[in-house]
Amino acid sequence: MEISLTQKYNVPGPRYTSYPTVPYWDETSFSTEKWTASFQKAFSESNSQNGISLYIHLPFCESMCTFCGCNKRITKNHAVEETYIKALLKEWSLYCRLLPEKPIIKEIHLGGGTPTFFSKNNLEQLINGIFSFAFKAEKHEFSFEGHPNNTTYDQLKKLYDLGFRRVSFGVQDYAEKVQKAIHRIQPFHNVAKVTFWAKEIGYTSIGHDIIFGLPFQTIEDVVDTVEKTNSLKPDRLAFYSYAHTPWIKGNGQRGFNEEDLPKDAEKRKLYEIGKQLLSKNGYHEIGMDHFALTSDSLYKATQNKELHRNFMGYSSSKTQLMIGLGVSSISDSWYSFAQNTKSLEDYYQLLEWDQLPVIKGHILTDEDLIIRKHILNLTCELETSWSDENLYFKELPAVLLDLKEIENDELIVIEENTIRITEAGRPFVRNICMAFDLHLKRKSPETNLFSMTV
Repeated sequence: MEISLTQKYNVPGPRYTSYPTVPYWDETSFSTEKWTASFQKAFSESNSQNGISLYIHLPFCESMCTFCGCNKRITKNHAVEETYIKALLKEWSLYCRLLPEKPIIKEIHLGGGTPTFFSKNNLEQLINGIFSFAFKAEKHEFSFEGHPNNTTYDQLKKLYDLGFRRVSFGVQDYAEKVQKAIHRIQPFHNVAKVTFWAKEIGYTSIGHDIIFGLPFQTIEDVVDTVEKTNSLKPDRLAFYSYAHTPWIKGNGQRGFNEEDLPKDAEKRKLYEIGKQLLSKNGYHEIGMDHFALTSDSLYKATQNKELHRNFMGYSSSKTQLMIGLGVSSISDSWYSFAQNTKSLEDYYQLLEWDQLPVIKGHILTDEDLIIRKHILNLTCELETSWSDENLYFKELPAVLLDLKEIENDELIVIEENTIRITEAGRPFVRNICMAFDLHLKRKSPETNLFSMTV
C-alpha cells in the first residue's frame, strides 16, 4: 500500500527557533565569561545601528494548560509578582553594567507563562524599570502574550501607553470537549472582548494563536474555530501543530491519552482545511505555521525579504542581539546562545549573589554560523543559496544527496546553487531543514527529544 507524504515525513524533528538546537549545544566549551564577551561584541556591532531585542519571560499561570510545553509556575498567589519583577530588573542591571553605553531597545516581547497574570501597575514598573537603563528605538516593536480570560482593559491600555502595539491572544480551539481535555476553558466571548478592546485602544497588530492536532479535535472543530477567528479578523495568526512531548518534565501533558490525538493524514487534513478557510478570508501563509493580512507588518516583512526567526518566533524586526531575561530565558548574540536556569529558586539565588543566572549555552563554530544562515533562509524565505562562497560548506554535496528523495517528491527544486521549497513542500520545512542539521546527522538522539514534524 502506498504511504502518503505525511506518513513518510512525519518524524520527530526540531522546530528550528535556533541552530544548533538546544539538545546539541556544546556545554563543555561554554562559560558565562565567553557568553559575556560574545554579547558585548554583538552589542558593539549592532546597538547604534539596529538596537537590541529583549525577551522577558513571565512564568506564572493560575492554572495548568495540558497542551503547554513552556516553563511555568502554577500559583494563584499574586504576591509573587513584585519579587519576580525586582529580580528581572536586577538581572537587567547586571547586563547594563557590562555595556559601554545605554542600550537602544528596538524590540521587547513579554512571553510566558501568562504575562497578563501581572497587574497593570507591576507591568508598568517592569517596563519603566527597563528604560531607566535604556533608550527606546524610534521604530520599536513591543509585543506581549495575553490570556483572554484574565487580560483587562486597563492592562491593554497601560501597555499601549508604554509603547506596545502588538498583542497575541492564546485561543487554541473553541470546542468544549477539546478545551476540557487541555484544561483551557475559554469562551469565544472572552476572546472577542479582548480583541475588540485592543482594536479600540489602537493596537496595530492583534494576533490569535490556534492549534491543530489537539486531543479529540475534529474537522468540524477546526472549521468552527477558524470561522469564529475570521469573524474577529485578527491581523495575524499562528496556526501550528500541537507538539506532543509528554516526556518533558513539568509540561503537564497528562490529561489525555495518545490515542485521543489525531494522527498523520487525519491531523494534516485539519491544517489543510484551516489553511483553505484562512486563505479565502484574506490571510497569507508566512514561513511555517503563520498567516497574516496584507496590512500586517509580518506580511510586509515577507514581501521585502526581511522576515526573521528566533526564540520569540517570527518577527518583522531584526536585531543581532537578543537578551533573554527571566527564568529559563534564552539569549542570542548570533555568535552564541545562553540559557538561564529553569529553577525559580536558583534564579533568585544567583541574582542575590550578583551573578547572571546563565547555566548553559553554546558558542557557535564557523560551520554552525553557515548552517544557521541556511536554516534561517529556509524557514523565513523558503529558499537558500550558496552562490556566495561564504555560504558553501564541505558537507553540502552530502546534504544535496540527502535531499534527492525530497526533490523527487516535488517538495523542493534544486538548481545550480539554490534550493527552493515548493508550495507542496511548505508542510515539510522542518524535514528539509533537518537535511542541513549536521549535529543531528552526526548524533541521532537515543531518547525522545523532539515533537513530530507534521
